[in-house]
Amino acid sequence: MSKSSNATGVERAVDAFADGDPVLVHDAADREGEVDLIYPAEAVAPDDVARLRNDAGGLVCVALGSEAADAFDLPFLADELDHPAADHGHLGYDDRSSFSLPVNHRDTFTGITDADRALTISELGRAAADPDSVDFAETFRAPGHVHVLRAAPSLADRLGHTELGVALADEAGVAPAAVVCEMLDDETGDARSVADAKAYADRHDLVYVEGSELVAALAE
Repeated sequence: MSKSSNATGVERAVDAFADGDPVLVHDAADREGEVDLIYPAEAVAPDDVARLRNDAGGLVCVALGSEAADAFDLPFLADELDHPAADHGHLGYDDRSSFSLPVNHRDTFTGITDADRALTISELGRAAADPDSVDFAETFRAPGHVHVLRAAPSLADRLGHTELGVALADEAGVAPAAVVCEMLDDETGDARSVADAKAYADRHDLVYVEGSELVAALAE
């Protein structure tokens, strides 16, 4: 992938991910219609968590590839909850939620500080890189402060930020684990507009890419 000024948005996004840098991804106007700030999980440090909560403002989650999630025996959370509120029929943008267990790394204290969440996130990334070598229950505890998402097997199965982040990680050759966090507007409380997200990317020299571009370039 080229880093030249002539490179496509997808090429620049893949290069950024390979270098451990974040990208901004808009899923689709007819889906959630949100822009997420997305990092490769294994590269996340406390300063990155601070940026996610201050500049993005949504829910900080780690998307895991389906093979890693299977290796860790991670369920869909709604399937495990014995409560009538646990259903998928309310979603207006997809068939089901990707949420699995919320976890903390066992070496954290409360789990919510920037340092604690960075440890949990980066260790989830390292675990996803070699899932057969990790005893998930010995390394992480639930409930915790980092929400784990289970990606569908491919972009052909689901087109959420969960899958887009994992596909980007796969293409970049890093662990199949990506931090995703919705970018919110401080004034309206709504999702940040595409125009504002692009302006943020320009100000901070980050890559912005449309989900449709990623799908076209990365889908098998």
